[in-house]
Amino acid sequence: MRNKCLKLSSLVLAASLSLGIVNPVFADNTESAGISAKTNSYSLDFDSSNYKKESKYINGKEVFYRAFRNIVYVQNPKSVKYQSLNIYIPEDYFTNKSINGYTAKSAPVFMPNGVGGYMPGEAIEPSEKDFMSGSANSVLAALARGYVVVSPAIRGRTTIGDDGVTYVGKAPAFLVDYKAAVRYLRHNADKLPAGNTEKIISNGTSAGGALSALLGTTGNAYEYNKYLKEIGAADERDDIFASSDYCPITNLDHADMAYEWIFSDVYSYRPAIWQLQDLKARGVKNEMTKNLKDDQGKAPDANAANNPRETEVMIEMTKDEKNVSKILAAAFPEYVNSLKLKNLDGSILSLDQDGNGSFKDYIKEIYRKSAQEALEHGADLNNTDWIILRKNKVVDVDLKKYPVSATRMKAAPAFDKMDLSSAENDEFGNTINQPKHFSKVVKEYTKSKQFADQDLINLMNPMYFIKGRRAELSNSSVKIAPHFRIRHGAVDRDTSIAIPAILALSLQEKGIDVDFFSPWGRGHSGDYDLDRLFDWIDSICR
Repeated sequence: MRNKCLKLSSLVLAASLSLGIVNPVFADNTESAGISAKTNSYSLDFDSSNYKKESKYINGKEVFYRAFRNIVYVQNPKSVKYQSLNIYIPEDYFTNKSINGYTAKSAPVFMPNGVGGYMPGEAIEPSEKDFMSGSANSVLAALARGYVVVSPAIRGRTTIGDDGVTYVGKAPAFLVDYKAAVRYLRHNADKLPAGNTEKIISNGTSAGGALSALLGTTGNAYEYNKYLKEIGAADERDDIFASSDYCPITNLDHADMAYEWIFSDVYSYRPAIWQLQDLKARGVKNEMTKNLKDDQGKAPDANAANNPRETEVMIEMTKDEKNVSKILAAAFPEYVNSLKLKNLDGSILSLDQDGNGSFKDYIKEIYRKSAQEALEHGADLNNTDWIILRKNKVVDVDLKKYPVSATRMKAAPAFDKMDLSSAENDEFGNTINQPKHFSKVVKEYTKSKQFADQDLINLMNPMYFIKGRRAELSNSSVKIAPHFRIRHGAVDRDTSIAIPAILALSLQEKGIDVDFFSPWGRGHSGDYDLDRLFDWIDSICR
């Protein structure tokens, strides 16, 4: 085993060298590419001379930019590949021109992450043809708008460190890295050729949406300092200006309750291919993974940025899964009521023991508005049985029929699996890759002793900083981003709309500017409305 680990370490080093992002320090190499021979660490100072001029087309227009790649953003990286970032700057800013009303000094910094499924996220490259949408991706579209784009690679649950042995991307590593990237930018605010580091806007989808939400709600929180110090992050602020969150899979310790509150009356499910691929890759053998072909899942659902196509069969939940579904659904009202959520009119949103009440009415209204907008834009809703129409107007929503129509994607529990087989269990695992539970309800039901540390669970939940015990501290150092844009598709089967709704309501109560909407016909996906996203960014940055 030791030889295998050494061999893997050598392979990692060789691969890194081939990518041009690692410069190991040898006895005869006093200094190389920002690495100090004395400390064997990376410099945090930005090198403005190391770039490549490039261009790509969007809507028939050529966009010229400079690409600064493979910049290690911490002094002591655990994984050089996944703790490096790319910076893209529109070429016009180098000749004192303005773009879309922005100058080099005022240009917003758009900071998308490529995280999905809590897996490692690579730095995103500008692309004329995104493999999901078929059109320009968010990086290229942002450059065309005059934004400076910073795309960090980020550790994930399967990241093995450069030692070739240790799993270094478990919670809360992905957020620590995102924060470190922000700190790197602030450290180099005067060295960057362009970009206003006081106007940083994060963006992500699914687990990446959760990451973006966490970055926006935990600015400068001292709880992360020990993790940031360990990797040698810059001693700077890490709060941001705005957070764009597509279908954020967040609030994980309560996400199972919310999922069952919506889907509890549906006992069969149609999983996505990626779920089975993930199980198979981790050696989990069951009826679902037994006949999974290696080439499945390569053709994603065009409507789902982080959600490849479904399997073709419905699977009946087991007796255990049905039992825990009922327990989780029954526990949700107590959680909602404990939050004392307020509607815009100041009224308290709550649920009775059967899961009915003003909070449910609030969720119905979100879907009603979504359907009404679709109707006004020409959508035919006559065959949508969970929408109630009168005189060409959407008047109500039937949440009993909704899950039957949308279909369930995950067996109960959706996230904290009883057999510890989910991506989220893996995310809360330890450095030797042992997965953990994180929901108290599931822990009690299974009687499992494999439970993540509660402090760690808190660090992965924005609600802990908005309305939890941490938010109640009088000496709170947390700075929440003043602007949030949250999107959750009206037919998202991956997580419950209650989760982003709770996030939006809690932020609004704190006086945060929140743009929350559920786009009609959208599943679990992101970056499908880039023009609207960038219109929103322009509206808050000018």
